[in-house]
Amino acid sequence: MRVVADTNVLISALMFGGLPGRFLDLALGRRFTLLASKALLDELDEKLRGKFAVSESDALVIRAKLEGSAELADPDFQLNAVPDDPDDNRVLECAVAGKADFIVSGDRHLLRIGDYEGIAIVTVRQFLESAGVLRADL
Repeated sequence: MRVVADTNVLISALMFGGLPGRFLDLALGRRFTLLASKALLDELDEKLRGKFAVSESDALVIRAKLEGSAELADPDFQLNAVPDDPDDNRVLECAVAGKADFIVSGDRHLLRIGDYEGIAIVTVRQFLESAGVLRADL
């Protein structure tokens, strides 16, 4: 199973834990293939440092851990499928280039799409339920 995590999911996992934290633990444990791209890692770095005041050294450690655990996709194209939030196109580009099965996101613009070129766009809860890691009634 090949999965792209939107930056908001990774930030939630790193800063707050909960279901996104469980998702990230599974990704780091290689229960599925986490896909990332330079653009997504750059956005994560920018948001961790800017919005959450994560130190440069801690942000570098986080990035190195993700780069070591994820498969890096290198999109050689640009999409314009989400005009309301152009940054979301980077998520779709990574997913298409990396031949993802799922995009896991909390972003309403992406979730509204639901499916892009056969790639399911789901919440963390929906992903964990479909992967059999979480019961639907939790």
